[in-house]
Amino acid sequence: MIPKTKYDKLEGCFLGGAIGDAMGSAYENQESEDSDTYDPFPTKNPAKSILQITDDTQLTFATIEAIIESAKFTPAILADHFKRLYEKRNIRGLGASTLKALQELEAGGHWSQVGRIGEYAAGNGAAMRIAPLSFLEETDRTQIRDISSITHRNDEAYVGALCVVIALKEILNNQWDGSTNLLSIISSQIPDSRVKDRIQQLETLTDLTEIGSYGNSGYVVDSIPLALAAANQIRNLDLDTIFNELIEVGGDTDTNCSIAGQIAGCFVGKSNFSSNLMEKIKSIPEYESLNSTLNKFGAKLKWL
Repeated sequence: MIPKTKYDKLEGCFLGGAIGDAMGSAYENQESEDSDTYDPFPTKNPAKSILQITDDTQLTFATIEAIIESAKFTPAILADHFKRLYEKRNIRGLGASTLKALQELEAGGHWSQVGRIGEYAAGNGAAMRIAPLSFLEETDRTQIRDISSITHRNDEAYVGALCVVIALKEILNNQWDGSTNLLSIISSQIPDSRVKDRIQQLETLTDLTEIGSYGNSGYVVDSIPLALAAANQIRNLDLDTIFNELIEVGGDTDTNCSIAGQIAGCFVGKSNFSSNLMEKIKSIPEYESLNSTLNKFGAKLKWL
């Protein structure tokens, strides 16, 4: 499963995240059916077969668009893109911290002062949209923290976002080839935190049901280690199976699947997606728009 090109990795990352988001969104915080009959897209419930992206993908692609359109990418530029997207009133599934930040941005608030602070800001909303920064050569931890703080002014939320960037950088720089444990690599590079403690708890586990029993909610300490552990299984499982198992674990399934899809998708590249997965991706109403944005991003990075 070797990606054909760097652009193949880019497409794998963001289309993998988008389809994970869309597949998971129909099952967010719902109990799965009996394991003998469970089907992520049961024909007996046609409504669940309609794939729709949520804020995970919408804000990720708003970040890509901000990078494409700016000579120098800054938190202020990104905050303006978020504000403009919010003004269209078409963002789906916003969490409380992100919603508060967008409302305050619309009202004229400064990017560094909007959104929640403290424990209530320890959600996964920063990590779910941070992936585009992994593709920038000049990304540093101060920038990751600033970009995260637009919606989540919390140290754990920042560490969760940092984990995603580190994972993708490891793949993009050909430093993780699947032969070692991605969780161990990440835990060695992040500051002491509850996120780090949870990652270390999960390092030796391989069963996603057992991993999910530690926590599967939108709390960053639950969500990010779970998504990373799921992506780590790309060494042994295909992406379709990872999504299905994460959906069965339950909880914040759209974000868990989206982040796992970004990382595992980048690892295998779009060219290694199954025909079944590609069919699902192409059924997303926004597929052509997403594809066009990725083309522009690839051109901006000179990866085409």
